[in-house]
Amino acid sequence: MKKEPKPGHEAPIVRFLNEFKTFAMRGNVIDLAVGVIIGSSFTAIVQSLVNDLVMPLLSLLTTGVDFGALKIPLGPGADAPTLNFGGFLSAVVNFALIALAVFCFIKLLNSARKRLEPAPPPAETPRTCPHCRQIIDREATRCPYCTSPLETERRAGP
Repeated sequence: MKKEPKPGHEAPIVRFLNEFKTFAMRGNVIDLAVGVIIGSSFTAIVQSLVNDLVMPLLSLLTTGVDFGALKIPLGPGADAPTLNFGGFLSAVVNFALIALAVFCFIKLLNSARKRLEPAPPPAETPRTCPHCRQIIDREATRCPYCTSPLETERRAGP
């Protein structure tokens, strides 16, 4: 005869799967997944930009050097290991272009956000003592500098 689990006491695997489902369905996890997918697509575009446009232009400026093929042999012979720094140079250019694109995108977002934010309320002009011309608190009834009595400002209120 099989025992029925008590309510609230599921099998550990069921509890684990329920916790995973709750975690995976949170909005920030889905947003992160979308960001990773878009980021990988963006990386492919930038790699194509670097490999197909920037590096050939750089190669033209440097008298036809193929950066992808740049390497230093680490020993004699055709089968000797090589230090392939051309691929690393391409990766550095990829990184620099991706960083530049992300910087420009964030800068664009920040400027758009600033335009959409409401303007801060204008700062109140400071109250000055009519006798000694010192800046005083708005609520003061006597100047703390010259001790002259002050007129209290009449405020419109309910």
